[in-house]
Amino acid sequence: MTLPAFLSDPAVGAIFDALPHARIVGGAVRDALIGRAVADIDLATPDTPDAVAAALARSGIRCVPTGLDHGTQTAVVNGRGYEITTLRRDVETDGRHAVVAFTDDWREDAARRDFTINAMSMTRDGAVFDYFGGQADLRAGIVRFVGDAATRIVEDYLRILRFFRFFARYGGTPDPAAVAAIRDALPGLAGLSVERVWSEVSRILAAPEPVAAIALMDERGVLAAVLPEGTSVPNLARLVQAAAPADPILRLAALLIGDAPDLALRLKLSAAERDRLLAIRQPNVLTPEADDDALRRALADVEPAVLLDRLWLAGGGAPGWAALRDRLAAMPRPVFPLEGRDVLALGVPPGPEVGVRLRAVRAWWWHRGCQDSAEACRAELRRR
Repeated sequence: MTLPAFLSDPAVGAIFDALPHARIVGGAVRDALIGRAVADIDLATPDTPDAVAAALARSGIRCVPTGLDHGTQTAVVNGRGYEITTLRRDVETDGRHAVVAFTDDWREDAARRDFTINAMSMTRDGAVFDYFGGQADLRAGIVRFVGDAATRIVEDYLRILRFFRFFARYGGTPDPAAVAAIRDALPGLAGLSVERVWSEVSRILAAPEPVAAIALMDERGVLAAVLPEGTSVPNLARLVQAAAPADPILRLAALLIGDAPDLALRLKLSAAERDRLLAIRQPNVLTPEADDDALRRALADVEPAVLLDRLWLAGGGAPGWAALRDRLAAMPRPVFPLEGRDVLALGVPPGPEVGVRLRAVRAWWWHRGCQDSAEACRAELRRR
């Protein structure tokens, strides 16, 4: 295998210089093995957290203690963060959290990881350590638990959702043992925090092709367990097939057929996520037959990004809708040209009457296609 480009990165080299026994782990290894672009680069090391911090300090690398309870620190090189975690073994698990102890045994650390394709590590010279057949599973498109699937799920029920996240990105054929264990462990999902659930669901929805994973979740009862408000996999499939942006909130809006405010409250979506979800799901008023006046009126009232999302939900890849989205995206957003001071300049005293007159002229401007100039709007204001 050709060495991955990140192994030639001076920043990564500086970390290896400081921690020569470290290895690359996680997604960077998986993606490098199948020729995908690598985003985040995480490392593991047999060095203790104190030794890691000291070694980085000696090398002049800033170290941030981002997760010391679990042996994780972040090395910051040229403004970019690289997570470095000391090898661990599980001491105690309760289905949600694990008590860990540090170890210097790479295989022991790999054995506590969830999936075979997540248990590989890579040295500075590109050698891959694969203790559980992860490379073969990666080539075959199989997401397989390390060891007994049921046991691994009981250790942390979030692994049910992580299975579908990995399946969405790397899967082809569902592993029967994993699917059977997930079916039996469904009640354990109720004990997870909603923040962790939404984090995983949003990452599943953000995958380039999430429909197979979501359909499998639906078939096995997982989707109803995490989104009991009601869902439609065909709606999501149509959106993805139309090549809409791989945006988790847009895809959630397509998937959800139940009450959006209730879902936003239950999953504790951020204010921005909640507001966008609710805005996207408002009725769409535009069709491919809409003239420019109709587009300007819509743009005057609603953020362009929200309008485009509504068009994706309404028309997807159907004929005419792509052209409508292009027209909308190319059109400048009209801005009503008057303010309260324009009303005051006519001698109207401050008070409710200012807003009444301003709204009346804006309605006139809006109905005429949002094109009249400030001068024309002031003339209309004087007539009122």
